[in-house]
Amino acid sequence: MSIRNIAIIAHVDHGKTTLVDALLKQSGIFRANEQTEDRMMDSNDLERERGITILAKATGVQYHGTKINIIDTPGHSDFGGEVERALKIVDGVMLLVDSSEGPLPQTRYVLMKALEAKLPQIVVINKIDRPDARIQEVLNEVYDLFIDLDAAEDQLDFPVIYTNAKQGIAKLTPDGEGTNLQPLFEKIVEHFPGPKGDPEGTLQMLVANLDYSDYLGRLAIGRVFNGTLRLGDEVSIAKLDGSFQKTRITKLYSFEGLKRVDETVGPPGSILAIAGVEGITIGETVTSAETPDPLPPIQIDEPTIAMLFTINTSPFAGREGQYVTSRNLRDRLDKELLTNVSIRVEQWGGPDAFKVMGRGELQLAILIEMMRREGYELQVGKPEILTKEIDGKLSEPVELLTIDCPETFVGTVIEKMGTRKGKMEKMVNHGSGRVRLEFMVPSREIGRAHV
Repeated sequence: MSIRNIAIIAHVDHGKTTLVDALLKQSGIFRANEQTEDRMMDSNDLERERGITILAKATGVQYHGTKINIIDTPGHSDFGGEVERALKIVDGVMLLVDSSEGPLPQTRYVLMKALEAKLPQIVVINKIDRPDARIQEVLNEVYDLFIDLDAAEDQLDFPVIYTNAKQGIAKLTPDGEGTNLQPLFEKIVEHFPGPKGDPEGTLQMLVANLDYSDYLGRLAIGRVFNGTLRLGDEVSIAKLDGSFQKTRITKLYSFEGLKRVDETVGPPGSILAIAGVEGITIGETVTSAETPDPLPPIQIDEPTIAMLFTINTSPFAGREGQYVTSRNLRDRLDKELLTNVSIRVEQWGGPDAFKVMGRGELQLAILIEMMRREGYELQVGKPEILTKEIDGKLSEPVELLTIDCPETFVGTVIEKMGTRKGKMEKMVNHGSGRVRLEFMVPSREIGRAHV
């Protein structure tokens, strides 16, 4: 069986999870009478409540004898670590762009990462049914973005598919006929390369994600790059500190739709979950026990913001939470470090305080809310930006801020952004009475009170 490994990347709310839903439904994974819900991949309670994807998730479908493994990634920049690790285990990406909004800041970020990884792309112009759709203009903006990111000539030669993910329709031209997603399925199989790797070579499986089962314990999810992984094999876990841990593969799973399927063998290109390996973590390599050959660990962009987490010392301490001690707090943060590679934690000023560093306020807010729902009581401090020295100069994080506003308010927006040390990079008038402004602005200024 041939294999294709792809990730779906886009700005937040451009339709990634909806498109995955449609791909799953049209692949024949579900019975005709089986009840399914929208945004099936967003299984986390907070994901469904907020309407955003927080964690990257793997699924798989069959199309005419080809196994297509799909990684649904978050669209918000605060969860960029999830995108970065997903790109490490795929052979291509589908870049979704809203037909009205066009490329936005996170579009730039995820595309930059895909280009750096030299992954081929399929550009998908989604939501073509919108009354304010600007299909050709948006496609031109996508080309401009590729050029702006110094894409190589071969990277500019990407196919374009036009979709209405909500209705499950894909077209080769904006005005063409479409009744299903068959053109997209065919383009995935045709355009993306099959995985390379020697089935008889030294085993190399990179762990890119972790999951947990009440029955099986920790599940390590990753991709086989070389060699063949078999049920019952004795293997070595190449740890991040350079040591090796020998273990035996007792459970082996692949992904089909929303389920894990038992497997006995995993050839090169397979995205698998293994169970029963204590202490394994993200970035480690499952390799041969006799001749271990680890892969380079996953590199993630540094955190940009920090908050202080302490035990609750207020008069209301102990009234709501089940876990109230510093040991409880430390254990929970250590658990978070196992699955969240973009988080850093340091002891701060004593045994009861921890400095938690992440990619943005939303990421830390999600962590706080998850801990609260799990029964942890804690106090948090004011968010602070992280600085570092670059070439002898103290530097701070900056962000690309995009503002769409009516023409009449352009002057006011520019004035207000000037007070926040914003530097205007681009101004585009779409001719519909609205203007798009792009500013480079320090992260600390975005966190100030609203204008």
